[in-house]
Amino acid sequence: MRLLATLAFACAAALVPLAHADSFPDKPIALVVPFPPGGPTDAMARTLAAEMKERLGQPMIVENRAGAGGNIGAEFVARAPADGQTLLFGTSGPLAINASLYRKIGYDPVKSFAPVIQVGHLPNILVVHPSVPAKDVKELVAYAKANPNKLSYASSGNGASSHLAGVLFNTTAGVDLQHIPYKGTGPALNDLLGGQVSMSFTDVLTALPYVKAGRLRALGMASATRSQALPEVPTIAEQGLKGYDVSVFFGIVAPAGTPADRVKKLNQAFAEVLASPKVKQQFAAQGLEPAPSAAPEQLAKFIQAQMQMWATVVRQSGAQLD
Repeated sequence: MRLLATLAFACAAALVPLAHADSFPDKPIALVVPFPPGGPTDAMARTLAAEMKERLGQPMIVENRAGAGGNIGAEFVARAPADGQTLLFGTSGPLAINASLYRKIGYDPVKSFAPVIQVGHLPNILVVHPSVPAKDVKELVAYAKANPNKLSYASSGNGASSHLAGVLFNTTAGVDLQHIPYKGTGPALNDLLGGQVSMSFTDVLTALPYVKAGRLRALGMASATRSQALPEVPTIAEQGLKGYDVSVFFGIVAPAGTPADRVKKLNQAFAEVLASPKVKQQFAAQGLEPAPSAAPEQLAKFIQAQMQMWATVVRQSGAQLD
């Protein structure tokens, strides 16, 4: 009888983790977007969140926790309970660039998070005002070298990817485009359309309607591959600047220590949503390029590689934020 009781207890104990795993999630999941509502990151997060209840049995609620270039939202998730109920919809800023750009942040992009899935990347595109006498990247580089300090590029702010893209372009091409920082993409775009600045390395979603209307000229995609949105535009790398790639990537992470079975369940649910024709079509319309793999390990390796790349570019830029 004692043996039977021991075996029964052991079997019951073995079933506890399974029951615990099967009950997850037992309440709504928070998907934290570290930027204000209305931008491309927020739109993508809401597209995904709307499809998750069918896969997980619980709603996924988007929470906007903006500030400090994404650091406030990222730190909030890093300090949340490691139970899979709070996730971060992160981008290149909080998950790669900010570790070098800010003097101090309250989390570590590698140690503070458990990667869940890489969503994809939004290519930046080099666009110029029609008054710039260059039809491709080679002509632009030649013109910039012949006319030093004449060309300027607008960014959404110091340390933004649109700023650092120009720093990398200057270094790679051996030119000196003058950086003009703005407080956001909107003001930068307005001055570019008005001809107050020569060019910008902005995201393809922002630039697309103005390129189609002929108000801006697209010279090259600032990504490793061409964009589905503008397949006729060659990459900057194709035009002589090998290795040039400054796309903004998107990834979902959980707090470090989140149980592996919960990460796996979340990964599978997100992967199903990303593979659905409906979401693929929506994301393609927003200019998003799919990730090469849905495996959490892929995102972990990618974050580490991006941190190393951006650390070099940030040093070259001299940018430093408090």
